[in-house]
Amino acid sequence: MYADDTSIRVTSPRLENFETQKDKIFVDINNWIKINQLVLNYNKAHYLQFTMENSRDNDLKLNYQCNYVKSPTNTKLLVLIFDDTLSWKAHIDQMMSKLNSAFFVIRTIKL
Repeated sequence: MYADDTSIRVTSPRLENFETQKDKIFVDINNWIKINQLVLNYNKAHYLQFTMENSRDNDLKLNYQCNYVKSPTNTKLLVLIFDDTLSWKAHIDQMMSKLNSAFFVIRTIKL
């Protein structure tokens, strides 16, 4: 069995505290998954590190027992696309594409 669509948020104003908190939470999550006879699919798992635009100072690595979790620049959660700078560009681009298709269909039907 897999634990699908699970989201976890870790925040801290200081990087040192964040690293410690992140590692502890990830170990706790993996222990809970193991106890409940679930499997974390590391090929599908990913995390976002929110940063200021043009600021990629801290490239965090998330791993557990030599299994690394990917860090894409954006991810889809429900119907929203979040990117690592919270600019919403990817979400707006997707919505514009869908709206253009819908407007084309409406325009075609109207004629």
